[in-house]
Amino acid sequence: MLVAYFGSFLTGECAAQIQSVAVAWTVYQIAHRPLDLGLVGLALFIPSLLLVPVTGIVADRFDRRAIVLLAAGVEVVARIALFWLVLRGHVRLELVLGILLVTGTASAFGATAERTILINLVDEERYMRMTALYSAMRELVVIGGPAVGGVLVAISPAIALATAAGMLGLSMCAFAFVRLRRAISGEGSATWQSALEGFRFVRAQPALLGAISLDLFAVLFGGSLALLPVYASDILHVGATGFGILRSSVAVGALAAGILLHRYPPVRHIGTLLLATVAGFGLATIVFAFSRTLWFSIVALAVAGAFDMISVVIRNGLVQLNTPNDMLGRVSAIEMVFIGASNELGDFESGALAQAIGAVGSVAAGGIATVLIVALWAIAFPTIARTDRLTGEA
Repeated sequence: MLVAYFGSFLTGECAAQIQSVAVAWTVYQIAHRPLDLGLVGLALFIPSLLLVPVTGIVADRFDRRAIVLLAAGVEVVARIALFWLVLRGHVRLELVLGILLVTGTASAFGATAERTILINLVDEERYMRMTALYSAMRELVVIGGPAVGGVLVAISPAIALATAAGMLGLSMCAFAFVRLRRAISGEGSATWQSALEGFRFVRAQPALLGAISLDLFAVLFGGSLALLPVYASDILHVGATGFGILRSSVAVGALAAGILLHRYPPVRHIGTLLLATVAGFGLATIVFAFSRTLWFSIVALAVAGAFDMISVVIRNGLVQLNTPNDMLGRVSAIEMVFIGASNELGDFESGALAQAIGAVGSVAAGGIATVLIVALWAIAFPTIARTDRLTGEA
């Protein structure tokens, strides 16, 4: 089961990385406006925000495997549509954004259900090691995926998009062999009140609420990936291949941290470690903002990726190990909105701010805001710093 799951996951993640590079580069070449890169993130985020009560209750009431497969099928069709637009030379921003809205809708259901799978494949005692391995393997793909995507885009964006669609199809085939060790009960009605239970549960858990919201606001302002096409094209002057290398450098640091976490999973002082790593992420982002050499930018992004990996593993462990299985879909839906807000909505914020004050100012301001948010959250959510272990104190 784990072999099929990880095979599906790695193939699908590689497809996502290639598409991300192809879409970002294609959109930026339309008018060379940073704001357009932000609109890409917004189009992917809006569905998960609007559908959060629905996606959570669907994941808790229906076959999660079937949801993941159906959502992936819709995403394959959407990627084929993007490929066709690029191949025919009909690339217009409004058409690309429309297709991304469809992709975002499918992902809102699929990603929510997928986040409940691993905890239902392994024992709780093994979960932290397996989620660290999961994250490390993801970053291994993120290292190669954008670099491969950059090379494919340099040849032809259409080839890159066709490759992404084909790899996602292979991911679906592998996932069909996954069998869950535990199943949800499927009992209860899908009412509005039951959909809101996830919100009530998170609100009643200060450590969970603080950890998830910290990630939201820190990455919302501190993300720099959306502006990498600007840095690669206009600031560092390294082209599409350099863009892929910059994207991959974040994953190099994350992979190193993931391997370390798999060998030495965090056990004590969880909350303090979370606050420290998010602050480190912000500081590394500031360094990247002012870098003017490729190698120094790579190092700064790698350090940011390492800190981000540690915070992600901690947050994921707090959520997955402290949530009942029959409510995991609804809580995961909320977490996905927060993650989407920090990533896709963060991309929009970065693009919009860069349009107003420039890419360097946008990234630097985001890093500074991240450090300030950590200080504020340490005061507003004292439970975070007091959280010593992943279970029993969240």
